[in-house]
Amino acid sequence: MLRALAVDDERPSLEELLYLLHADPRIGSAEGAGDATEALRRINRALESGPDGPEAVDVVFLDIQMPGLDGLDLARLLGGFARPPLVVFVTAHEDFAVQAFDLKAVDYVLKPVRKERLAEAVRRVVELRAAAQRDSAPRIPVHEPDPDHIAVELGGVTRFVAVDDITHVEAHGDYARLHTDRGSHLVRIPLSTLEERWRSRGFVRIHRRHLVALRHIGELRLDAGTVSVLIGSEELQVSRRHARELRDLLMRRTTS
Repeated sequence: MLRALAVDDERPSLEELLYLLHADPRIGSAEGAGDATEALRRINRALESGPDGPEAVDVVFLDIQMPGLDGLDLARLLGGFARPPLVVFVTAHEDFAVQAFDLKAVDYVLKPVRKERLAEAVRRVVELRAAAQRDSAPRIPVHEPDPDHIAVELGGVTRFVAVDDITHVEAHGDYARLHTDRGSHLVRIPLSTLEERWRSRGFVRIHRRHLVALRHIGELRLDAGTVSVLIGSEELQVSRRHARELRDLLMRRTTS
């Protein structure tokens, strides 16, 4: 059960967010703060009480544009703590997504907040928290049986996912989310490590947050100077830095 803190200077937005959080059965408690300064005081109390104390906070749902100390400033401060809570940004503005993920945010939810979208953010928090708890517990290391598979854990069960089934990989700080046609899996491996490991298997970096399998790209799209790829029904943006290399690789793949 997660202990959440919602931070928003607009009272109606804060009340709506708290309502949705209380309705989620994975949220054990949810408190509100009207600005980042109040939230920082609350988080300081949480850290002083320890991870199992009565004041503990597991995740902060954080607005960005607030008077005084804004949400990005607060996230930077939390990044300097030894055991900070996880952060989910909840904002009406799309422009800060890159900065948010640079600060290792778990998710970036746009207002008006939909119940289903918030539930997805909570799911990601639950997975990350469970993964961190498993990593801190003593256990017998599991070795991958061969380079064609990668070990993932779900509910204490280790499964082996075929690398060829992975369509693309999404960065989440020190973690990576592996996407397949049947779902996704979170592993504690940086995206840069997977990029190096799977380069020879046809995976290529298209963005600071995405690694894709060339064989699963259905379309390469050019629109008003922007480049994107279609993988199944999902469209992923290609950064300018990686666009030329991607086009060259796709051309060589189709002519070989």
